[in-house]
Amino acid sequence: MIFLGPLYSTLVHYFAMKINHFALIKLTMVALDKTIFYFLLFVIIRLLWLKLFGNLRSIKVEVVIWLFAFYIILLLMLTTFRKTYFPWEIKFNFRRPLSDINLIFLRETWKLIYAKSHIDFIYNFLGNIFCFIPFGFLAPIIFRKKQTFRQIFSLGITLSIAIESLQFLLGTGISDIDDVFFNSCGAAIGYLIYWLFI
Repeated sequence: MIFLGPLYSTLVHYFAMKINHFALIKLTMVALDKTIFYFLLFVIIRLLWLKLFGNLRSIKVEVVIWLFAFYIILLLMLTTFRKTYFPWEIKFNFRRPLSDINLIFLRETWKLIYAKSHIDFIYNFLGNIFCFIPFGFLAPIIFRKKQTFRQIFSLGITLSIAIESLQFLLGTGISDIDDVFFNSCGAAIGYLIYWLFI
């Protein structure tokens, strides 16, 4: 880790043997570290873009664009690019069997309900919903021509399917129809929050 290494080492020292699901903390810390790195690259590119073309829409929208960029980067690092830090480290697995994809609705989620630990169920169920709420809330502000529920919902489904497809090809997760459903619910909730505010 480039930025959060000392903090992570401290957490390992004090909590690694005390928390059963410390792997989730490690995943989060590594994802945050990579997000900071790529967000700084985004900031440089965005500032150069504004300097060259100067199409600043408004301060409010610009803040939302920066928040949305940070969110998307973090989302991808948490879900898809778990095993790599730099683009040249990415390796696709095109020989992975299609049987690894779960297309039976709620089969895996139902199994997690009866698992010994409920952490995995909470992470899979609530995590997949909450991680797409910011998308449903922020996307309508940025994509001004796509502010209807149907359009934002469709974009949320598309993003979720793209993430599940990359997880399958990169071997960084289980591609599951349940995740697409819960992600879509999160996008819908986020849009409802946006609609209530607007």
